Amino acid sequence: MREILILGGTRFFGKRLVERLLEDQETQVTILTRGQAADEFGDRVKRLQADRADSAALAEAVQGKQWDVVYDNICYSPDEARAAADLFAGKAGRYILTSSLSVYDPQPEPLAEADFDPYTYPLSFGARESVSYQEGKRLAEAILLTQTAFPAAAVRFPIVLGTDDYTRRLHFHIEHVQQGQPLGVPNPDALICFIRSDEAAEFLYRLGYSTLTGPVNACSDGTISIGEIITLIEAGTGQTANIQTSAADKDMSPFGIGESWFMDTKKAREAGLPFLALSDWLPELIARLAVSIRRAD
Repeated sequence: MREILILGGTRFFGKRLVERLLEDQETQVTILTRGQAADEFGDRVKRLQADRADSAALAEAVQGKQWDVVYDNICYSPDEARAAADLFAGKAGRYILTSSLSVYDPQPEPLAEADFDPYTYPLSFGARESVSYQEGKRLAEAILLTQTAFPAAAVRFPIVLGTDDYTRRLHFHIEHVQQGQPLGVPNPDALICFIRSDEAAEFLYRLGYSTLTGPVNACSDGTISIGEIITLIEAGTGQTANIQTSAADKDMSPFGIGESWFMDTKKAREAGLPFLALSDWLPELIARLAVSIRRAD
């Protein structure tokens, strides 16, 4: 029986990863959460309860246990990464950290893994409250890829989209266009990449069977400009967007980047890890969300 642990597995693509793993009859899935959110897994999974940021509680929860693969979807600080490096020594056959496109600074060319090198990044420590999201992910990578007794990979996801996106970032744009509200977009020509929630889960699932280590970019094939996203939303809603280069904070686009920000996935593809084409699913997702949001109104 293959034993899998997921730190954080009750929302969004973490939930989809659990469901994907449960399709394997010879896989036992354990989820570790704070126990504050209900899930639909019933007796199909084992459960551990601990606050991810409380290293003592985490140590108690995992004591005496071992897993073939540990997925860490909720590591946001160097202190959490250091605790994981210590606590999972001898307990994890393989460790997969969910990291982010945010480790990179934007640039006009595709970002390759070497554009942020966690192996040479200066180490420092602190709780998640003491570091930015970008710095937390950079340091988590640096620690888990250089300070562990187990093989590890760090998956750099861009913004993840889907009908199940609890952050509602794409919904935000559609709602603003439908309601005629101003939408702050600093650079409509900036290119961005995305991945769909089920695609992210499938990538993590496949990576669990792979021997690939180190940082790895993961996003759908292709890019789109922020302006093109707005055009798709206008087509789906029948409304004209009120685009402004500057707006109140509450009206600024969550996709409102000043420069292009997208990744090269050559490393993953050469390892046999495929991706969907962005153009095959994003227009359809926007159209579906436009209909559902209009009905809700």
